[in-house]
Amino acid sequence: MSHITAAITAIGAYVPEYVLTNQILETMVETNDEWITSRTGIKERRILKEDGKGTSFLAINAAQNLIDKKGLDPKEIELVIVATATPDMKAASTAAFTATEIGAVNAFSFDLEAACSSFLYGMSVAARYIESGKYKKVLLIGADKNSSMIDYTDRATCIIFGDGAGAVLFEPNEEGLGLQDELLRSDGSGRDFLQATYGGSSYPSTPEAVSQGKHYLFQEGKTVFKNAVFNMADVTERIIARNNLTNDDITWLAAHQANKRIIEATANRVALPPEKVMMNIQKYGNTTSATLPLLLSDYESQLKKNDKIIFATFGGGFTWGSIYFKWAYNS
Repeated sequence: MSHITAAITAIGAYVPEYVLTNQILETMVETNDEWITSRTGIKERRILKEDGKGTSFLAINAAQNLIDKKGLDPKEIELVIVATATPDMKAASTAAFTATEIGAVNAFSFDLEAACSSFLYGMSVAARYIESGKYKKVLLIGADKNSSMIDYTDRATCIIFGDGAGAVLFEPNEEGLGLQDELLRSDGSGRDFLQATYGGSSYPSTPEAVSQGKHYLFQEGKTVFKNAVFNMADVTERIIARNNLTNDDITWLAAHQANKRIIEATANRVALPPEKVMMNIQKYGNTTSATLPLLLSDYESQLKKNDKIIFATFGGGFTWGSIYFKWAYNS
């Protein structure tokens, strides 16, 4: 019997209709298009505006897009993982609601949270279920409504984040394609530099905290940037070396879309030319858990069977990692 590997066999995506451009942000905070673009590479981001709609709305639409494209019967899905830093609620599973709404009535489900590394960690988890031989169809969704925790008077954060979702289907592969290797890391000492503090068990929301804006995301940009540049590049370089890959071997770098300068620093560290670097930060900003699947969706038409992809992320916590992946189908 051939060794089972876990391959991605379908992609879906969804972004909200409302486009928050740099020009609109100029009317909201003291900033301008040139300042934002030169420091982040972002030109616009999508925002989910409708009241009462949260991360599950994004996740459901991305999953439905995948189901429709694949012609998949949702009753065949056995596990639904929603990777997110912005669950609908504190005490009810976003994944469980998402699975029910898409008709995955035979699946179990759970949320996975590791900030901007959530989807990458989810790839590792989904692969293990497939490799066990017990599961044939695992749906992994990366979705975040970042606008729910952003203070739009804070220039340090409001220019960066957007809302969106992407979904991938993992299935068994006997050709050796799919997830090849992973290098995942975390360092809890970094949580002071990037956090949404109030609303968790240590700091429950209070009227006073909300009135003071303490429930919004806080980021110490310089420290996060420095750690992201070093750690994301480091694990990328190490996983390439560990698998004896050359620059010519690698087809694509799919890096977390947090900042164009961080992505370019990672690519430069491993000497990859721009044409091998997936980039869509200019359209969506940082969608946290959704950046990697949105990259796959935007580049799906260019992906070919046996393409060698290096995934890399860095997020709050701190969390970071890299995955070496062989693509399994031609679009």
